Amino acid sequence: MKVLIIDDEEDTRSIASMSLSLLGGIDVVEAESGQEGIAKAEAEKPDAILLDMMMPVMDGENTLSALQKNSFTEKIPVIFLTAKAMSSEIERLKRMGAKGVLTKPFDPTSLASQVKAILEA
Repeated sequence: MKVLIIDDEEDTRSIASMSLSLLGGIDVVEAESGQEGIAKAEAEKPDAILLDMMMPVMDGENTLSALQKNSFTEKIPVIFLTAKAMSSEIERLKRMGAKGVLTKPFDPTSLASQVKAILEA
């Protein structure tokens, strides 16, 4: 399994990447912006995308919208990583097409199992 992490915070990407690869045996690709993430999604064809909600220039919602409009990336499941954990926000993101929503800060020891559980649901 391959997961693309799109997050502008290097620390978050590093922790998530190590968690997914070391504890989950998942191949990880990283991008630090929405634009870079879209390009890497097209090139790498990941099985899922972990997408930060709040990023400069192109936020998570705009990135999701662009991914959904792209024939190369439209079928890739997207899981949001967000500090906004209100249930109304989570439901709104799911209505937009997100496969799931994980909250920040996340638990590195359970991130891989949470991602796998969302994808299997």
